[in-house]
Amino acid sequence: MNLRRITSLTMLISFILLVTTSVILYIVPYGRVAYWSNWRLWGLSKTQWSELHLNLGILLLIGGLLHIYYNWKAITAYLKNKARQLRIFTSELNIALLVTFMVILGTYFHVPPMSTVLEINESIKEASAKKYGEPPYGHAELSSLKAFTKKLGLDLNKSIALLKKAGIKFEGPNETLEKIANRNGIRPKDVYEIIKAATTIDELQFPEVPPPGFGMRTVHEISKQFNIPVSSLLGAMKTTGIKAEGEDKIKEIAKKNGLEPMAIFEIIREAARNPAKFKN
Repeated sequence: MNLRRITSLTMLISFILLVTTSVILYIVPYGRVAYWSNWRLWGLSKTQWSELHLNLGILLLIGGLLHIYYNWKAITAYLKNKARQLRIFTSELNIALLVTFMVILGTYFHVPPMSTVLEINESIKEASAKKYGEPPYGHAELSSLKAFTKKLGLDLNKSIALLKKAGIKFEGPNETLEKIANRNGIRPKDVYEIIKAATTIDELQFPEVPPPGFGMRTVHEISKQFNIPVSSLLGAMKTTGIKAEGEDKIKEIAKKNGLEPMAIFEIIREAARNPAKFKN
């Protein structure tokens, strides 16, 4: 049994699988969307893919350390000049360091092509959010039925009646949406779809805190969702010196004007409370 060969083959297999999990995690929806819609690929959830990616990374790391141990002489040979003298910063190592730091700095400062990779990743996740749907708030699936209905202004008794009518089995109002969904082989999103008719407040009421994915929505999308005139939203931002267009995303507006997305949210919330005041 050759340990050197086992090490090399283990590294090769773990590397291939790690690349596979990296691609999958690159296209996986945002966590809040994945958990809300019970997203799965090849039978595995986002959490399971993340766990697999982590352990494969550790396996590759261990294999890499063993690979260095078994090939130490060859590695040190790469660090020697023509006179066979050991030099740490050879031209080859310097180029390798330069390429690595270019990727790091390019990612930090959002310079192409590194920024392009991030933008594609974001666009894929945005498309997934539209396809699978956003939860009312982050990790809503972990809320109990009682807490969930209270937070969304739903009548608890009506919600329970609707679930029973739909044949949904659950232990009681203190059971989480996730457990109810798992018990019945459905998604937390489906549980919400069943009980959303039990609303006791205006569904168009603007929230007090930014809902998940708010920064990625355009002014037009927010206008449509909460029935607020686009002119009022843009007018509210214009009064504070903020430049924006209807197709701009909240995150983009904030970045363009040197603000945090939360500041834009507060301006929009003010416009939602009194749209006539800001209407152009």
